[in-house]
Amino acid sequence: RPDPYRVWLSEVMLQQTTVPAVRAYFRRFTDRWPRVEDLAGAADAEVMAEWAGLGYYARARNLLACARAVARDHGGQFPATEAGLRALPGIGPYTAAAIAAIAFDEAAVVVDGNVERVVARFFALATPLPAARPELRRLAGLLTPDDRPGDHAQAMMDLGATICTPRNPACGLCPLLGLCA
Repeated sequence: RPDPYRVWLSEVMLQQTTVPAVRAYFRRFTDRWPRVEDLAGAADAEVMAEWAGLGYYARARNLLACARAVARDHGGQFPATEAGLRALPGIGPYTAAAIAAIAFDEAAVVVDGNVERVVARFFALATPLPAARPELRRLAGLLTPDDRPGDHAQAMMDLGATICTPRNPACGLCPLLGLCA
């Protein structure tokens, strides 16, 4: 199973940006702080310096608060459930679901912007955002399997990022071609 620390770190770093933009930051962070306890013990200024260029510095402050809570309150182990993860500082619904599914194999419904787009197109949902969000989450839940939900979540996110793109989707390459409404 994937390391919950690395899943969490990547999910936080990837908010509002792309994999190519994050790759070097992730490597530096995991080289410098390979475990959540290492990050929890880091000085705020050191973490902020490494974060420089990723923007949204509140995410870096929340990252430290969360790492410290995991180290202090959970013995360095991330909670293994979506609900337990939501109780940590800086972890919202999407991040909790992503960590639960990817790291702990919990059948959590993971919905980011890419998944919203795939699900909206798959079910031909015409309701605009943000009003469509509850229905998109419900429909995404219908697609979320009990078996390997983390693989499913990553596949849906990747599908939206690479094939079912906002403009000029590559429908001819889509594995859902023929099923998509």
